Amino acid sequence: MANKICIFEGINYRNLLPLVHFRPVYNLRTGILSLREKIERNYPNTPIVLHARDYLKDVVQQNNPSLVVNNFEGNNILFINGRVIAKENFSEIIPLKGTDRLYVNGDDIVAARISGSKLKEIKRALHGLLDHESFEGLIKEEVDVQLIKYPWDLVHTNGDQIINDFKLIDKSNNLENAKIYDGVYLLNKDSIYIGEGTSIKPGVTIDAEEGPVYIGKNVTIYPNAYIQGPCYIGDKSIIKVNAAIYKNTSIGKVCKVGGEIEDSIIHGYSNKQHDGFLGHSYLGSWVNLGASTTNSDLKNNYGSVKVIINNEQIDSGQQFVGLTMGDHSKASINSIFNTGTVVGVSCNIFGEGFPPKYIPSFSWGGKEMLTTYNIDKAEEVAERVMLRRNIPFTDIDKKLFAAVYDFTSEERRKRGMPF
Repeated sequence: MANKICIFEGINYRNLLPLVHFRPVYNLRTGILSLREKIERNYPNTPIVLHARDYLKDVVQQNNPSLVVNNFEGNNILFINGRVIAKENFSEIIPLKGTDRLYVNGDDIVAARISGSKLKEIKRALHGLLDHESFEGLIKEEVDVQLIKYPWDLVHTNGDQIINDFKLIDKSNNLENAKIYDGVYLLNKDSIYIGEGTSIKPGVTIDAEEGPVYIGKNVTIYPNAYIQGPCYIGDKSIIKVNAAIYKNTSIGKVCKVGGEIEDSIIHGYSNKQHDGFLGHSYLGSWVNLGASTTNSDLKNNYGSVKVIINNEQIDSGQQFVGLTMGDHSKASINSIFNTGTVVGVSCNIFGEGFPPKYIPSFSWGGKEMLTTYNIDKAEEVAERVMLRRNIPFTDIDKKLFAAVYDFTSEERRKRGMPF
């Protein structure tokens, strides 16, 4: 029986860039919870070890001081791929008990239960990324488990994940010490959770007739906003006057959100607080979209959207794919983004017209010109923005910026930008 769980990163993390430049894959979100939280929920009281790419190790440890990172003590460990979407029966499909075994879904590694001498071999490999060779020699078992491959997979499963997470998450103290003003409409109230200290102003409609709505603690929702489930709004976020937040949307903690949003995921500490449309999109943390910023999520010919991922054009097979934007990127007022646009981390986008559909990390400019965003300036802005939320920009964060700046230089060079 495995006495520990290691949530690991494999070689296919690259398909989730730029969202995972600054975070391990298991910290991506879909639904109410992150991929990691969904895994942990299935194995209560089991010690967790986190495996991350070497350059991420220090920041993962900084953000999880009570957990072990890239240190694998023990004689029987269950390894679980960080790209897994662990549903409520996941621990039955991948149990702690049993002999050494490799669980796969097609070409993807789902999990591996390993002990003894084989575990010693794995420990030596864990300073890199795991692939099929890492688990060579284990008995294979095919399992029906969903894994995230591309960013749009997170978006397209988001509504179902909100529904699943809502069923399982703690909903005690519903409406306790929340302030619901007269003139607020709660449709299908039994499928609405409103956390402690939240304030909902007159004229707000929360519509859970097509799916649940989970609103965290100390959220403020200003008058005449419309919120349709399935929807999740994290702690201390602010929903602006007349906002229209349609189904299948997740908004992280400490966000400011306005305008029209549908089928989108926004990580914590990001702002889209003015008019403009955001659809079928995924925004990282510390993103800011200026007033009237709008993205397209549907081609005029209604065809499949092609997206550039890791410098390769991928046919998504999806009719709806919006904007993918990495952490710490910003867009000026009146910015517009074409269908399937990808923006890297720490970009500053401005100017009229559609910018390129792929914008490398640490870019500065827009349609007319893109150049490299000076690393010192990028770090200075990040520090200033984070301190506004009382979060320090540490030496570890600075080291992370420098590492990502260095290994994204080639994609800027290929586009004729200084690198």
